[in-house]
Amino acid sequence: MRGAAALLICATALLAAGCGTGGISKGGDASTGKQLFVAKCGGCHALADAGTNGAVGPNLDDAFRYDRQQGYEDSTIQQVVRDQIEIAGGRMPANLVRGDAADDVAAYIASVAGVPGKGGKLTSGKDIFVANCGSCHTLKDAGTSGSVGPNLDQLKPALARIQRQVINGGTVMPAFKGKLTDAQIKAVAKYVSSVAGK
Repeated sequence: MRGAAALLICATALLAAGCGTGGISKGGDASTGKQLFVAKCGGCHALADAGTNGAVGPNLDDAFRYDRQQGYEDSTIQQVVRDQIEIAGGRMPANLVRGDAADDVAAYIASVAGVPGKGGKLTSGKDIFVANCGSCHTLKDAGTSGSVGPNLDQLKPALARIQRQVINGGTVMPAFKGKLTDAQIKAVAKYVSSVAGK
């Protein structure tokens, strides 16, 4: 009986310390987290508040909507997100954000994912690009340095090619038809074709 009590105390201490999870997420700046999310995560994850439409990873509004309806606290969602960042697997690259930056991203997602009425449609080609493409593509004018897809400053694609690629996707690139409006597709294509390589 004494051994069982000791085991229970040890297990409780390990859980309290966050062992195996990368630690307990504490604090985090949601404003900084939003900037990091758009730059590092938005190309793969849809999140209305960030204006991102990535389709490689889960749609975070859909993923946490039911949890919100069940009354889960932001702190619980933040910890789940922080753990997912820490144990990245499958198609999610490891070490996209670490330490305080990971806490910031987790705090941001926890504050907006699945919250009704959050978000709006982006209209600027540059904003659409940063939110949906920048984590995969390098484009100097947008301040992005993604390396999954081609460096657009080197490629210098024409307007028609960009529109076709955004609509249909490619080998790794998801199709954005149905995720972005026709006007958003035209805006991002016009933006990229006008600034790539300049």
